Amino acid sequence: MRLHDLKPQPGAKHRRKRLGRGEGSGLGKTSGRGHKGQRSRSGGTIREGFEGGQMPLHRRLPKRGFNNANHTIYFIPVNVEDLETFESGAVVDLESLRKAGLAQGKGQGVKILGQGELSKKLTIQVQAFSASAKQKIETAGGVCEVVARIPKTGPRAL
Repeated sequence: MRLHDLKPQPGAKHRRKRLGRGEGSGLGKTSGRGHKGQRSRSGGTIREGFEGGQMPLHRRLPKRGFNNANHTIYFIPVNVEDLETFESGAVVDLESLRKAGLAQGKGQGVKILGQGELSKKLTIQVQAFSASAKQKIETAGGVCEVVARIPKTGPRAL
């Protein structure tokens, strides 16, 4: 098979609707917009959540009280098996994990999880460890050091 032999599956491609090309096309005259009304006009769109002037749902609902999402702690997960990329005896912290491409995204720090095995002796300085990860690291002769969480300034900030 060569590149010029490739073609899409039957039914994967559809013809573009050609609006306003005569009555015989089935999409002439009003071009599928119906008769009159806001949506038949050019530029006639209504914003998302608009309810025709009625008080919209997002304004009707109360916004007082406790919201648990404001108090969640979000850690960037890194598995024990990912730590095999580091040399034996290395000190692994947030910066070294970022350089290795293992801790991407935002959060209040990194949590080491216990998936996989570790054969190297490492000193790991992160914000949290799972129980199984801690056991695997210490079994391999490594050290687990918990450092302070990064303060949260916005949603999932790091």
